[in-house]
Amino acid sequence: MTTGTTSGAELRPAPAGATAPPGPVETFQPVKSAGRTLDVLEALADSPQRRSLVELARTLGIPKSSLHGLLRTMIQRGWVEADATGTRFGLGVRALQVGAAYLETDDTTSLLAGVLDDLAAEFGETVHLGRLDGPHVVYLAKRESVHPLRLYSAIGRHLPAHATALGKVLLAQRTDEAVDRLLSWPLPALTRHTITDPDQLHAELASVRDRGHAVDREENTEGIVCFAMAVPLHSPAIDAISLSVPATRLDAECEERIVAALHGAVRQVRAARTLLAGA
Repeated sequence: MTTGTTSGAELRPAPAGATAPPGPVETFQPVKSAGRTLDVLEALADSPQRRSLVELARTLGIPKSSLHGLLRTMIQRGWVEADATGTRFGLGVRALQVGAAYLETDDTTSLLAGVLDDLAAEFGETVHLGRLDGPHVVYLAKRESVHPLRLYSAIGRHLPAHATALGKVLLAQRTDEAVDRLLSWPLPALTRHTITDPDQLHAELASVRDRGHAVDREENTEGIVCFAMAVPLHSPAIDAISLSVPATRLDAECEERIVAALHGAVRQVRAARTLLAGA
């Protein structure tokens, strides 16, 4: 998964006139069939409804004959399912099994389960754990609100990082230059409140760094305000926790309580990390 961090190594072309280093130079040539298979899975994951062979071929630039063979193979293995007509395709149960296995083996999800439970119990509102994935944030865990009026969300859903409190607090962990490289410009507007101007976004991230938490005031969903703090388990952080509240249930006192609770939760995580490191 892309997280916005790098391992310190990049594949870049050598500058003109540069002398190649001694020893063998390893080059990587992607396997075309594997790449196409992953393209199909990602395209189906990004679509809210099943897609036809023609739609997928046009979107992915894969010949229909080749794509048909890929889809049939993936159907046989359970990665893709077809509708009753056999003409429209969506993700299969195998994709769900692998996604669930990812969450079950993720240390951060397990470590923060109690923190999410406590926040949800205290406020009765929607709580998320999110991870930076390139220019997006993906939900890894969720605790539902007890109220009928609540934020709609789903584990595994991707949202533009610049339009969410989770994303903004994680972008603020990085320099403006790193943020500019990470995001896909021009930025999409999810609501009329979404920040899309680069200068305004940089100013917003500077404020997030000063406060230590981010606020999304109806920037992702009309009528929903979200507060988030980064989880200090990596440097820079790749995970954050958030609490979302309908604007109609939010007042100044409630906002102060939420921010204080998030800061307290992060202190708890930091203390636990220190204990684990010293064990």
